[in-house]
Amino acid sequence: MKTPPSITVLGAGSWGTALALLLARNSVETLLWGFDKNEVDALKKERQNSRYLAGISFPDNLSVTDNLKLAVENQPLILLAVPSHAFRSTLTAIKPHLSDNARISWATKGLDKATGSLLHESAQDVLGKQTPLAIISGPSFAREVAENLPTALTVASPDPEFAEEIATLLHNERFRVYTSSDMIGVQVGGAVKNVMAIAAGISDGLQFGANTRAALITRGLAEMMRLGIALGGSRETFMGLAGMGDLILTCTDDQSRNRRMGLGLGKGGTVETVRKEIDQEVEGVSAAKEVYQLAREHQIEMPITEQIYKVLYEGMSPQSAVQNLLSREQKPEAASSP
Repeated sequence: MKTPPSITVLGAGSWGTALALLLARNSVETLLWGFDKNEVDALKKERQNSRYLAGISFPDNLSVTDNLKLAVENQPLILLAVPSHAFRSTLTAIKPHLSDNARISWATKGLDKATGSLLHESAQDVLGKQTPLAIISGPSFAREVAENLPTALTVASPDPEFAEEIATLLHNERFRVYTSSDMIGVQVGGAVKNVMAIAAGISDGLQFGANTRAALITRGLAEMMRLGIALGGSRETFMGLAGMGDLILTCTDDQSRNRRMGLGLGKGGTVETVRKEIDQEVEGVSAAKEVYQLAREHQIEMPITEQIYKVLYEGMSPQSAVQNLLSREQKPEAASSP
């Protein structure tokens, strides 16, 4: 009999658990690693992630461990679903235990907090350029994936065979996967959309209405495209699932932690108090700083990103940020114009 495929998922938060559930249901032998022993012990005992995805049981072929060496040694297929700030350190930790034929994919959205670089650059820096890499991204909330609701995502890799391999493992009748070679565009989309979701949340927290939200999403897409194309991404990527699709989802639904951060700020909360209420990683907070610095480095004008950076890091009020955007010089509309 043919040996079933296997994979290790690193990161037992909501997204890592949801992907592990999806893979296991697709008859993939799946090992889920978490760094917190107490939480992992609870996952083993309860056979569900009660903290993030309560009520959704683990299939029998989904195992859990807190032993990182055990999780990755002799396993050629690794999927990271850790926060962006832990991406580089996780790769550094697993490197000594990886097999020679290891292939690395990730569903992390954001930039490297330490260097401000795209995550594929961090992966190459830590693992070398010979390791096959792929990124999974697109409009997806963890609970909806865990509940087996219809979803479509993109897998991007410069290695088409590796992209197809990951897509095949994830694909089923309720989960559609498209492949791409544009890792840069997919990564930029995943980082910038979180910043724009904070902006949309602030707008709604201030009760500015649907018109304002639509304008922010549209101009946010223009900012995403300007930065992404300047870095080498493809325009088509930003009009697809990993660009426009993820942007719309994150800006308009309260399942988005980044949108909820913006809502809280718009209603008068602070970053610290809102973050405590959410009690999960809010990637857009760090992404705002990293995207803003990246845009300045490449001399890309990103006015929405700039104002969100100032709200988060310079104490500007949300009302002042909106006024700054509205008072900008009038000009013709174009995706390439700031």
